[in-house]
Amino acid sequence: MKKLCELIPDGIRTCAIAGHVNPDGDCVGSVTAVWQYIKKYRPEIDVTLYLEKPAEELMFLPGMEEAVAEVPADERKDLFISCDVSSVDRIGVAGNLFRAAARRVCIDHHVSNPGFADVNVIDADASSCAEVLCGMIDDHELTKQIADSLYTGIVHDSGVFQYANTRPATLREAARLMEKGADCSRIIDDSFNMRSFRKQRMLGRALAKSRLLLDGQVIMTCITDEEMKAEGADKRDLDGVVAEMRYTEGTKAAVFFYQTGPDEFKVSFRSSSDLDVSEVAAAFGGGGHVKAAGCTLAGPLEESIAKVTDALAGYLEQADAAL
Repeated sequence: MKKLCELIPDGIRTCAIAGHVNPDGDCVGSVTAVWQYIKKYRPEIDVTLYLEKPAEELMFLPGMEEAVAEVPADERKDLFISCDVSSVDRIGVAGNLFRAAARRVCIDHHVSNPGFADVNVIDADASSCAEVLCGMIDDHELTKQIADSLYTGIVHDSGVFQYANTRPATLREAARLMEKGADCSRIIDDSFNMRSFRKQRMLGRALAKSRLLLDGQVIMTCITDEEMKAEGADKRDLDGVVAEMRYTEGTKAAVFFYQTGPDEFKVSFRSSSDLDVSEVAAAFGGGGHVKAAGCTLAGPLEESIAKVTDALAGYLEQADAAL
């Protein structure tokens, strides 16, 4: 695997780092780790972190207070590094900056990533982008602050080491970060377990509306724009809803719709069986991982639910036939 230092050649004067839209813990942990690395080991580079504001509990990581959410139209960088981004259209606030950059690097772990940059470091077997980065940073380069960021990323995408994407290498890297001083208990409690009252309210709404589909094999729920406005919530307050749903006894998959525009819904999938939800999401122009994926659908909610339900029925039949 390439080392991070090898991806930042001499002569680079300006660098942009960016993650995906609606940044989660792995995204934020990864981009802040790379930002800190460049600030410490390549101080001659003018580096900027471009990212939407994430959930409040992730703002403690170094670099987040300096993150930029808007990009000037004429901005151009010598180097652009994307972290935890599966496709160009997922880059978010810095998509145009990526296209204009002189050199583009992609670091990721999504199985659906086609390798869209000039240099791609993609490990689809890794639990998280943060785990990929661990293998790219030598032991002597790991500061406590970088370790905190990487541990945050691993913890969030592995579900505190309980998801199926956790492998022996994941635990070895986590132990290495602990040895470097990562504040493990605080990170898990404050950034993973802790929820604001508004988040708890949105989770309650989502679970109260949930229904079982396909003879109880799938649990589905939805949140509309009107409901978010009623609670003063935004999409960041919906983090963790679909992950909580997947623990429903007897189900093979969880599906969560939330409104992102007039007759437009983001759909998040989670699998608790042999069902590959990345294939389901890909059928609708999305992507992700075997156990966690997503897409965006246009059209009335009930029509979108019907389309997804029909697709899931077909994929579940295929999965059953393969057993």
